[in-house]
Amino acid sequence: MPLVVLCGLPGSGKTRRAEELRAALVSEGEASEQRRVFVVSEGEGGKGEARSALRAEAERLLSRRDVVVVDAGCELKSFRYELFCLSKQARTPHCVLLCPGGAPRPDRPPLEEPDGQNRWDRPLFVAPAEPSEALPLPEIRAALFQRRPPAPNRSTRAEPLQDAAFLHRLDRLTQDVVGALMEAQRKGARPGEVVPLPGMAPQGWLLRRPLTLAELSRLRRQFLSYAKMHPGEGEGELPRLGSMFLQYLSQNLQ
Repeated sequence: MPLVVLCGLPGSGKTRRAEELRAALVSEGEASEQRRVFVVSEGEGGKGEARSALRAEAERLLSRRDVVVVDAGCELKSFRYELFCLSKQARTPHCVLLCPGGAPRPDRPPLEEPDGQNRWDRPLFVAPAEPSEALPLPEIRAALFQRRPPAPNRSTRAEPLQDAAFLHRLDRLTQDVVGALMEAQRKGARPGEVVPLPGMAPQGWLLRRPLTLAELSRLRRQFLSYAKMHPGEGEGELPRLGSMFLQYLSQNLQ
């Protein structure tokens, strides 16, 4: 059954909204076959290790029967994209619920607000700012239970030639990023410096610590495995995926 991704700053009431959603969805189930709703929470600080553990737990629980609610900041669009990929892999619908309010914290990433134009952020719902107001439950239910599940992963079928070409270009793009980071270090770049990345958005990446080729290659393979869940979705995605690869590196190289 579906995946619900909560998103928002610390103190925005995500945990309260997750419980409200859990109670509402559980109460809908038949007495003899009550729907199970799992709430998966993130560890302290939103570090890469905590997000990895959350992602693994969500993947373990995702099925066509039960609902998984991710109670976490999900501030980074790259992480929301990863969760979207999990739902597509499980062939189950998903939606994003933005909780307004709260305040940034120095130990959390900055909030990259979801955009309903992005497929990994839609359908997008916004919780009422007033805690006493209820969530738009009818609309959320319709998004979760009345939409058709995603199409089977195209990687299980014969792919058009342009899909292979697109993946080749994405592979090359991520290789170029890794190569630029390693070359900058070879030339003396130190932590705290910005490594130029022409043609990317942003056009530089802050080097926080020394990096090894092994760890960069491992993260590149992981990122490509997510991207390959959606082959053939168009060249228009390439620039955004390049930017998301930089964000993926940032969140996993802390």
